[in-house]
Amino acid sequence: MPTWVEHAIFWQVYPLGFVGADTRPERPAPIAHRLGRLFGWLDYAIELGASGLMLGPIFASATHGYDTIDHFRIDPRLGDDADFDALIAAARKRGLRVVLDGVFNHVSRRHPAFEEVLAQGRSAPPASWFRLSWPPGRETAERPEAATFEGHRELVLLNHESPEVEKLVADVMIHWLDRGAAGWRLDAAYAVPPRFWARVLPRVREKHPGAYLFGEVIHGDYVGFVKESGVDAVTQYELWKAIWSAFNDRNFFELAWALDRHNALLDTFVPQTFVGNHDVTRLASRLEDPRCIDHALAVLFACGGTPSIYAGDEQAFRGVKEDRIGGDDAVRPAFPDAPEALSPAGLPVFRRHQELIGMRRRHAWLHRARTRVLHLANEAFAFEAFDGDRRLLVALNLGRQAELPAPGMRAILFGRDAALRPDPREPRVRLGEAGWAIMSPAAGPL
Repeated sequence: MPTWVEHAIFWQVYPLGFVGADTRPERPAPIAHRLGRLFGWLDYAIELGASGLMLGPIFASATHGYDTIDHFRIDPRLGDDADFDALIAAARKRGLRVVLDGVFNHVSRRHPAFEEVLAQGRSAPPASWFRLSWPPGRETAERPEAATFEGHRELVLLNHESPEVEKLVADVMIHWLDRGAAGWRLDAAYAVPPRFWARVLPRVREKHPGAYLFGEVIHGDYVGFVKESGVDAVTQYELWKAIWSAFNDRNFFELAWALDRHNALLDTFVPQTFVGNHDVTRLASRLEDPRCIDHALAVLFACGGTPSIYAGDEQAFRGVKEDRIGGDDAVRPAFPDAPEALSPAGLPVFRRHQELIGMRRRHAWLHRARTRVLHLANEAFAFEAFDGDRRLLVALNLGRQAELPAPGMRAILFGRDAALRPDPREPRVRLGEAGWAIMSPAAGPL
């Protein structure tokens, strides 16, 4: 993993939604220079504490961005190459690295290469790009059937055994890294054979050894995937689920199990961690008790990982993802032209993000920190985050008043309704209803 990632905290943006572009256009859109609307939010990302910008898809697509038509062209609904170059320059000026979203498992049915196959059949030069078949008894027909992604007819699977597809993906990744991107999120990486990534990524790293390359993997053998594919990391959906589920079910045993599993992952790689993204219901809508937003952030920023904050979560935006056409719209809304137009109601959650991100950046060792449980009950939980002799303690309470062990702790860095009893024999922390605390062995704030 590139060394700069050890200090990275990403602000994740879904560009098409953020700038208010039509994600279901009836006809190809003319160029509209909307990408520039992000420029006014870069200082906001810095103020939040982010050091990187993680962009959703920005390449020419038919609708939502994950149905690519041209990997080498900026989506006209966002602008053009000049807009991309200007964004990279503006981000670099502020010290922000930009990571792109690469959709390399499938393309749109409207991709020119696939349209060529439909028109010419087996003789089309890009026929090897796709997983094609012909109906029984019609093997000589020109128009084939194509494998699709998870039943979505408009998403045509690429053939990852094709050398031409390997070259295409490597060329795309290198092209945009050459133009200033710092890395790639590999969309639906779990659906692509790991051996494909193992062939492609060395080509990319040969040209850009400092690029951060991580894959979207939802479940399964995370360690095996990392080892076989060669990615730097994968998305930590197990921890994401355990965080909100443990709070809603008042079952810290689930979170303790997930943290133990997380420790095992850290022996091999540092996962990409989050409590929200563009594909899931917003944290503020998911949690039954809104006070638990603080608890979720305490876990995210005190655990090993490379954290990201999905734009709007730091303002307690609400939105429920639904399994229907347009079901992502609520979690991918348009943002105002400038941060000044945000509602002041989100300020307390924004301030909490700032505090905990600041803590994270002052304690860079947390990137690889392991955890160990000090107290575990259904509604009360304490764990220690440590790396060598460096440590912090996190205490969380979901019930009424609770008193938890706090060995060696001398100061509360952040928290709510928490009081430390610094007895040298047995320090303890008292938490009120839904109270929480992050504590340090140092005597004063760090």
